[in-house]
Amino acid sequence: MNNINRDDKLLFYVGSYAEESNDGIHLCELDNNTGALQLLHGASGIKNPSFLVVNQDHTRLYAVSEQSEGAVFSYEIDRENGKLTQLARISTEGADPCHLSLDGRGSLYAANYSSGHVNRYVLDERGAAAELAALVQHVGQGFREDRQEAAHAHSIVPDANGRYAYVCDLGLDQIIYYDLSEGKLTTAGEVELPPGSGPRHFLIHPNGEYAYAINELNSTITVFAYNRIQGHLEILQHVSTVPEDFGGENYPADLHLSPDGRYVYGSNRGHDSIVKLTVNLETGALETPEWTCGRINWPRNFAVLERFVLIANQNGDDIAVFRRDPATGGLTATEHGLALKQPSCIAPL
Repeated sequence: MNNINRDDKLLFYVGSYAEESNDGIHLCELDNNTGALQLLHGASGIKNPSFLVVNQDHTRLYAVSEQSEGAVFSYEIDRENGKLTQLARISTEGADPCHLSLDGRGSLYAANYSSGHVNRYVLDERGAAAELAALVQHVGQGFREDRQEAAHAHSIVPDANGRYAYVCDLGLDQIIYYDLSEGKLTTAGEVELPPGSGPRHFLIHPNGEYAYAINELNSTITVFAYNRIQGHLEILQHVSTVPEDFGGENYPADLHLSPDGRYVYGSNRGHDSIVKLTVNLETGALETPEWTCGRINWPRNFAVLERFVLIANQNGDDIAVFRRDPATGGLTATEHGLALKQPSCIAPL
């Protein structure tokens, strides 16, 4: 995509909650100097494309269709203008897929929230998800009867080497990790989180020593020591995503590192903020939390760039732009934004 992504412009796709007849995937442009946004194209034909992922060479985009009969759509990205051409649609054999990931070795992974299972797909010669290679059903329940009455797989994240994949199960208060070496999903281990945590999203620090999970039900981020050889996770720390004096309801959603790995950011729905924490690169611990509020309304997903943070305000029906200081990691609101109905995911190119 280098021929349409210039130094002063950055393209990104936005997924949203939308009917099949309406544009649910949007191609947008960020001015890297001013922070101004522009809507370029829209794509319809898919219901509730609430989560998107783009492959490493920016030639394919994959989208969930989050509904009771869940599906994954594969698209070709036009290298001249970023428009999408649908290549394939494949069922997830379950309900409400909400997360996708790629391992760089020809597999695509999906997490299905309501049916509580995960999928592994093999990509064909076109780069489309074409064969269901594995399906693993989670079973059980957690501490909270209202949200943890059953398993709820919320994300699946492979490691950098494609050796293990980590699944946050919000319903079970577990992070379950799978061995990928046989082309399937073979259970390798699990980590128990405090009852009522509700793990949602997970990431591994690029130094390969630490990992982080954001927990939706108790408003925390958990820090782990990470064993890249055996895949093991050891809990080191729990840190709140909201200030001590906040007493309202809150549901953290998304989790990202800064490009240099020095800061972790999390989104709070309810407190309506982005929390920034400094990474202690010697211990992995998260320190000195700071909160950015204003122009944030139910931030489901966001993207951390070198100089900007783009926030999908699901209830605010817009994308908000915050300027980021690379030295301090601090965020400052800008006047820029883009009106889009129920945005839920941002996938930069």
